[in-house]
Amino acid sequence: MAISKETKQSQIAAFSESIKDAKMTVFAHYNGLSVSHMQELRAKAREAGVSVKVMKNRLVRVALTQNATYKDIDTDSLTGQLVYAMSDDDEVAPAQVFKDFAKAHPELQFAGAFSGEGTLLSADEVTSLANLPSKPQLIAEVVAQLLSPVHDTTNALAGNLHALLDGIEAKAA
Repeated sequence: MAISKETKQSQIAAFSESIKDAKMTVFAHYNGLSVSHMQELRAKAREAGVSVKVMKNRLVRVALTQNATYKDIDTDSLTGQLVYAMSDDDEVAPAQVFKDFAKAHPELQFAGAFSGEGTLLSADEVTSLANLPSKPQLIAEVVAQLLSPVHDTTNALAGNLHALLDGIEAKAA
């Protein structure tokens, strides 16, 4: 069923607005996924703060040309049935949502991504991004590394204090 010109224009405008503020837009092939699987993907994406859209590639190309950041990007990789995931907060979240979903549904395969700076990423680069730890986990690791000297000093001082107290107790006995 054909869609009207007004509907196409509104879809282009909505997609263009979505990618304008997105830090990363990941796209993947979804051949063979059922409607219920796509609804499951959308629900998991929503939980992670990621929006998922299915659009015609031709309309995506038009939306990209209307955006100053993406107007010169190569769109040759936009072929086949693609689903687009984007996040305004986290660069890695869309790739991780797709990777986690693809564990149970191997029909979903990375095709590429657009970074917020207007760079086209290959499927291999997106896979590498998806394997990175999540943002909260990275923050926790950095904080743990920064606090490590403090914990070591505290433990050393506590050990000396315990030895001193043990020595005084032994002397008293």
